[in-house]
Amino acid sequence: MRYAYTLTTALLLGGAAVSLATGYPLVAQVAQNDDQTMARMVPRGGAPASFADLTEQLQPAVVNISTRQRVQVQGSGNPFAGTPFEGLFGGPGGGQPTTREAQSLGSGFIMSADGYVVTNNHVVAAQGRNGSIEAITVTTTDGTEYEAELVGTDPQSDLAVLKINRAKPFPFVNFGDSRSARVGDWIIAIGNPFGLGGTVTSGIISAVYRATGGGGAYDRYLQTDAAINRGNSGGPMFDMDGNVIGINNAIFSPTGGSVGIGFAIPAETAEPIVRKLIAGEAIERGYLGIQIMPVNEDLAASLGIPHNRGEFVQSVVPDGAAADAGLRAGDVVIKVNNKDVTPEQTLSYIVANTPPGTRIPVEVIRDGRRMTLNATVDKRPSEEELTQSFASDPEDEDGFTNPRTDGDQTIVAETLGLSVTPLTATIARQLGLSDDTKGLVIAAVDGSSDAAGKGLRRGDIVLSANYREVTTLAALEEIINEAKADKREAVLLRVQRRGQPAIYMPIRMR
Repeated sequence: MRYAYTLTTALLLGGAAVSLATGYPLVAQVAQNDDQTMARMVPRGGAPASFADLTEQLQPAVVNISTRQRVQVQGSGNPFAGTPFEGLFGGPGGGQPTTREAQSLGSGFIMSADGYVVTNNHVVAAQGRNGSIEAITVTTTDGTEYEAELVGTDPQSDLAVLKINRAKPFPFVNFGDSRSARVGDWIIAIGNPFGLGGTVTSGIISAVYRATGGGGAYDRYLQTDAAINRGNSGGPMFDMDGNVIGINNAIFSPTGGSVGIGFAIPAETAEPIVRKLIAGEAIERGYLGIQIMPVNEDLAASLGIPHNRGEFVQSVVPDGAAADAGLRAGDVVIKVNNKDVTPEQTLSYIVANTPPGTRIPVEVIRDGRRMTLNATVDKRPSEEELTQSFASDPEDEDGFTNPRTDGDQTIVAETLGLSVTPLTATIARQLGLSDDTKGLVIAAVDGSSDAAGKGLRRGDIVLSANYREVTTLAALEEIINEAKADKREAVLLRVQRRGQPAIYMPIRMR
């Protein structure tokens, strides 16, 4: 299970493609003037009196997926090490690695008569770096078990394809068109929560293309209020025609159980990836080479631009597509390839779905001015390579003596909750920075300030404020006063922490 608030990985199951004509007209009567008739509203497709016929036809394609794994764990050591009994209990101490057996359980659906099965990657992935899959078993609704072959996985989209075999064709379901889904549409989910077996839940589409805040190219889900719980991962979300319009993947929950906020990977995202996995084709995604963050309310306030539009560039990979195009840290990207960057259509999603080698326009706001740059999209590296591109060392103690905070700290302390002092060569060396690094070093942070809430701490270096270098207390005070005069609610600081890349951080003034 994955948690984001707790964002918990969800789980459901799949069925067979049909269409359902049953249902009754849901009538809403609205009071009108005396001389007018009552208005009648009938939902699109009708509200079914029962989901039984649809479920009966879909359920044969529903499957349970279980894995048997071997996981290497660090031993706890021999408690009798160094005593006469040492040899009786596994030899010397020291916590030698041991191997244990583990299992995982999820759902999936058969998508073809010859036995291709779709599920989530995390359902069939090994636990930890030292885990290995011993066997994958697919169980159909009649209790028949099949040994499954792992055809392909795509961790970035959290999708996987399995293959099972038998002499006669399997019942299967078809992918539908998630692009036609609307808020309020009925859906059903058939799955295997908590290992109970085939379980059916129903609900409506609560949101289309919901971003959960997890980031990445595939943080773009169909949201539903249908109950989704542990064990439902990898199962489908069905429309009323019996087509798979989503693959259930995660829930938003403070408890780990369903509270009516579930997320499914849209079929329009999943189907092309699944087809490529079956065909054995490489899945190539576009990549610009930038680290980004959403333009939230605080960041927008510091920049004086509307929030929830565009994404902010924190850093740029040297010699990457973005760097070659002239993008800089601090730019706000508002359009990519003539498509608006919004929470529903993120920069990562647009770029990932652009073929590598394509030349695209990128519209940015820089220092309050709009400009258009042209970038040639690169091929997205592996997750390991990406981690290295933006790698940072573990957090260390600041390792420097208390600096003197010369000058009147009143304005900075009262508005930002920070006590700062110019960065000298001596302090820079203590912090492991080059002697030519310029800025203000934070000597103290008010625990009740927004700066503290966002993680600023003693030893961090403020390199700039609102895109202007700050090497003196007076320079920072001037920028704060200008922001207040412009009626901004925040100041955008660029902050450097030992062993980590510099990032931009909007700090609210008080």
